Amino acid sequence: MTELEKMHAGLLYDANYDPKLIELREKCANLCLEYSMTLLNDPKRDELLKKLLGTSQLPEGLDIRPPFTADYGNLIHFGKRVFVNVNCYLMDGGGITIGNDVFIGPFCGFYTANHPLNYIQRNEGLEVALPIVVGDNCWFGANVSVMPGVTIGSGCVIAAGSVVTKDLPDNVLAGGVPAKIIRVIDQNERQK
Repeated sequence: MTELEKMHAGLLYDANYDPKLIELREKCANLCLEYSMTLLNDPKRDELLKKLLGTSQLPEGLDIRPPFTADYGNLIHFGKRVFVNVNCYLMDGGGITIGNDVFIGPFCGFYTANHPLNYIQRNEGLEVALPIVVGDNCWFGANVSVMPGVTIGSGCVIAAGSVVTKDLPDNVLAGGVPAKIIRVIDQNERQK
């Protein structure tokens, strides 16, 4: 298997020294930089974002505010009406799926890479990439970190500064380090 195939299969792979993976990350980094340096009203922004995400058509209402960073780009799948605020990083080696109507606050990070605990394997450049899945209608406050392999249910709110290390069910408010469920959200409850 190639290192790319191992990455897609969720196996240990050489993330640091494999020439193909380095080439793919550099291509993505250059596209992120070009996208981030383009004026908001520049018509080429959509074309750059299509290249970055590896798609021929952008999801309806996708709004990614620069600067924005990803590792591969084409392993991120956005739903409709997703808003990504400034300085977000999507480490997408394991794949990141974001549902519809999701708000992502500034300085959030979604990290699919997990490194071995022993330094021998880490120094060999080995890691494993585990997917992150986010349901519909979620809101991430500023500075939220989502760790490898986490699934977040629909209708969730993640408090600013939280670190999500475990799966969350639908319709919960979670916060803290590590994030814990604070309460269930009644989606019919109206704020006063």
